[in-house]
Amino acid sequence: MADLESTQYFKVETEKTGAKVILSAVYEAMAEKGYNPVNQIVGYIMSGDPTYITSHKGARNLIMKVERDELVEELLTEYIRNNHWE
Repeated sequence: MADLESTQYFKVETEKTGAKVILSAVYEAMAEKGYNPVNQIVGYIMSGDPTYITSHKGARNLIMKVERDELVEELLTEYIRNNHWE
């Protein structure tokens, strides 16, 4: 008989895809569809509304796998690196 007093622990391994890879894929998909990727990604980050991102090539599903603050962190980190501030 099962122990009904204990809580079972179940761990699902989630796909780990970095924000950088996701941003790159989303940017490419947005550009292919003729959208301004920068404007659309900013709209998504500011509002949280996934309809700013095209569903082309699964871009909308991809970007929702990453927290918006992680996207901002990645963008800021790259900006700082590219401007040699570190």
